[in-house]
Amino acid sequence: MTDVPIDSSSSQPVGYWHKIDKDRIQCDLCPRYCKLHDGQRGLCFVRGRVGETLVLTTYGRSSGFCIDPIEKKPLNHFLPGTPVFSFGTAGCNLACKFCQNWDISKAREFDVLADQASPEMIAMAAKEHGCRSVAYTYNDPVIFHEYAIDVAKACREVDIKSVAVTAGYVCPEPRTEFYQYMDAANVDLKAFTEDFYHKLTGAHLQPVLDTLIYIKHETNVWLEVTTLVIPGHNDSDRELNQLSQWMVEKLGPDVPLHFSAFHPDFKMTDIPATPVSTLSRAREIAQKNGLHYVYTGNVHDKSGGSTYCHGCGELLIGRDWYVLSDWNLTNEGLCAKCGTACAGVFDGPAGRWGSKRQPVRLRVRS
Repeated sequence: MTDVPIDSSSSQPVGYWHKIDKDRIQCDLCPRYCKLHDGQRGLCFVRGRVGETLVLTTYGRSSGFCIDPIEKKPLNHFLPGTPVFSFGTAGCNLACKFCQNWDISKAREFDVLADQASPEMIAMAAKEHGCRSVAYTYNDPVIFHEYAIDVAKACREVDIKSVAVTAGYVCPEPRTEFYQYMDAANVDLKAFTEDFYHKLTGAHLQPVLDTLIYIKHETNVWLEVTTLVIPGHNDSDRELNQLSQWMVEKLGPDVPLHFSAFHPDFKMTDIPATPVSTLSRAREIAQKNGLHYVYTGNVHDKSGGSTYCHGCGELLIGRDWYVLSDWNLTNEGLCAKCGTACAGVFDGPAGRWGSKRQPVRLRVRS
């Protein structure tokens, strides 16, 4: 918690808090349950107390807008090949020492929030640029809960889908509200031990597992999972076995799992980058445990990045990083060779966006 001054004139009152005594209120958005005196911010830095209420200081403010390939989120089974309109704000409710987006998620200066946009502006910009979806990404949308939901509502009005890229660290009540408005999610399962979560993220494992189970079994949201594999910290055969076995048992074999390569950053610059061989080993372990769709990420590995039919082994979607090549699915998402269904959200042939990354500036409408 910090005492950095809060500009109440540009902040939006929000919910999910209650008063715990005469001096403090408690934020109930995430399992940190920050207890705040007047003028204090929570660990996320963007939710803080002003007088007798909680406010969001980043409502309508973004660190920037960009059109990405949907595979970058990463989502390999959700409208493949299509462009996604991506944005984030600032701050984070985890304290990952290995953060790969630390310049945004750990930001404590709001001059990084250069772009301002109403939910309707974002929805219309996505539509005008030919995007099929909007992604709440770069930092965790959990902490800009109200803004993300309002954007998602505006997107539904113009037939644009919503994608959450999140660590899944959220309380049950706001989680239920949030996922009413999401169409797809990629959840970071950062490791499979409480020790890792406690020491390297300042959080806990179980709430993330609860979120995964909730999304899979209580919503219609398309779910994929990513684990950033960090040498010496979460890459043992034992942990990889436990993680993938849990996914098969609790989420089923059709939830895609992405093993992503770590690169030295933020407070873990002394750890080497993840070798491709480690990602391949992780993929083999998860496949042996019964997961149908396991991928390697942040590396050039066409085999590890491609989708194969779990019925006959046919190459269904060829990928090299974010570039799609082979496409052997019917419009209904069936294997063109044997007819086995490929789990996912498919809508005809793959898009042709490729690997392009296109920054966007929103126009203020008169």
